[in-house]
Amino acid sequence: MFVNCKICSKEFKVKPYAIKHGFGKYCSIPCQRKAQMNGKFVTCFICDKNVYKSAKQIRCSKSGKYFCNKTCQTKWRNNLYIGEKHANFVDGKFTHRTIMFRSGKIQVCGRCKTEDKRILAVHHIDENHLNNDLNNLAWLCHNCHFLVHHDKLEKQKFMATMV
Repeated sequence: MFVNCKICSKEFKVKPYAIKHGFGKYCSIPCQRKAQMNGKFVTCFICDKNVYKSAKQIRCSKSGKYFCNKTCQTKWRNNLYIGEKHANFVDGKFTHRTIMFRSGKIQVCGRCKTEDKRILAVHHIDENHLNNDLNNLAWLCHNCHFLVHHDKLEKQKFMATMV
């Protein structure tokens, strides 16, 4: 029995058994794939790569953003759910180092200007460890950090440089 392909209208031979069971609609696998492509090409939110997403993937996207792979999706998610938005966030008492790293501030001691990243610590200027505002944080080496906390004169000098 001869039928026409639903995509390219080419005539091809099909067994009656295939037609009876719902097969024999397409002349080839490429035509069958074209029939199944009901999605569209979208741009990855992170790397701007074009990627095909099916209609179901487009419909089920909660954020409305599309990604080419799990790596790009994870980069987006890790920037979105940080700090108070993270499910395991408690009080933010220990997030000061992460805040400083993500801010992009140059890692140099604010007092002696040493650049050795192994000995740098984050100092809370107002000494309130719950105040993790970026303006309240500064890089200090361990030696300068100790001096700023225990020597009034050094603290005054440091505060003068911060203003």
